[in-house]
Amino acid sequence: MNMSDSQKWFVLAFTALLGWLIYRLAPILMPFVFAGVLAYLGDPLVDRLETYRYHDRQLNRTMAVMVVFSGIILIIATLLIIVIPTIELQISEFIDKLPASLAWFNHSVVPTLQKYLGRSIRPVQTDQLLVLIKNYWQKAGGADESLILSVSHSGAMIIGWVMNLLLIPVITFYLLRDWDDLMVKIHNLFPRRFANTVGKLATEADNVLSAFMRGQFYVMLAMSMIYTIGLWMIDLELALLIGVLAGLISFVPYMGVITGITLAGIAALLQFQNVMHLVPVLIVFGVGHSLEGMLLTPWLVGNKIGLHPVVVIFSVLAGGQLFGFLGVLLALPVASVIMVLIRHIHDLYTDSHFYSR
Repeated sequence: MNMSDSQKWFVLAFTALLGWLIYRLAPILMPFVFAGVLAYLGDPLVDRLETYRYHDRQLNRTMAVMVVFSGIILIIATLLIIVIPTIELQISEFIDKLPASLAWFNHSVVPTLQKYLGRSIRPVQTDQLLVLIKNYWQKAGGADESLILSVSHSGAMIIGWVMNLLLIPVITFYLLRDWDDLMVKIHNLFPRRFANTVGKLATEADNVLSAFMRGQFYVMLAMSMIYTIGLWMIDLELALLIGVLAGLISFVPYMGVITGITLAGIAALLQFQNVMHLVPVLIVFGVGHSLEGMLLTPWLVGNKIGLHPVVVIFSVLAGGQLFGFLGVLLALPVASVIMVLIRHIHDLYTDSHFYSR
């Protein structure tokens, strides 16, 4: 049954109102988005645990959620305890060695660049750069005095940030527990004449989202490990920081490998003071990128998403411009769902009399 004009206007008005609310509430939606992502990733595991039987006993939904939730918290806490101190140590050691590295750069690399690129190439102002980096690192690293001043001057902002952080596990738990009921209730909100179409689109969107969110999540973790291990094998001091960063942004086509090569190349040049050490860096990222394209992405993600690389880049940039970091997180999932709707509209169009005439 076709919608009347009044119903169409209602749908358009509701969609516009929803978009406006998301735009206005973007600053406080972050914990809900993170919790929703965690719940979406954990729901299939909870469903499996619900079917598991031990001595003729079956886990109920709440117990299954508690097992998965505890596992998620344990993994995140372990990673934070291991990764953050290691990265902080690597950055501190790199900064300590930076004066000698910059001095070598000015005396060895800059003259060569000036010879081929002209005198417009200037030596790096070592003292000013070191002061800038050390001041920034002290602020970012959390010097006690700096932290106290920040708390006193920006207490409300910090309290809000901490509250948002604490909300994530609470919201995740309740979303995981009630996930299946929520999906049923949302489905029941749609008019019955659209129920079959909505169910079909929801299933297809779920397939696309699961392929992206779960598959790409595993790809990002795998690429972080591959890049980190590879850079560690060539003795790069910032191996963990650069490897994890390159892996986490690998969801944007070519962005991970380009960022990784740039940062690792600069770090290797300053650390080893030899241009030949750029070759192992290129090998690490060349092998990693090849594994991603030929093995990991086809295996873990597949071809269900079907977004062109240009569309992916535009979606991420547009999401960031409209909604900030929240928009970057939601860009590709939303683009994937829009793609499902566009496919459905395309099928309706090609089956219409307007197209066939």
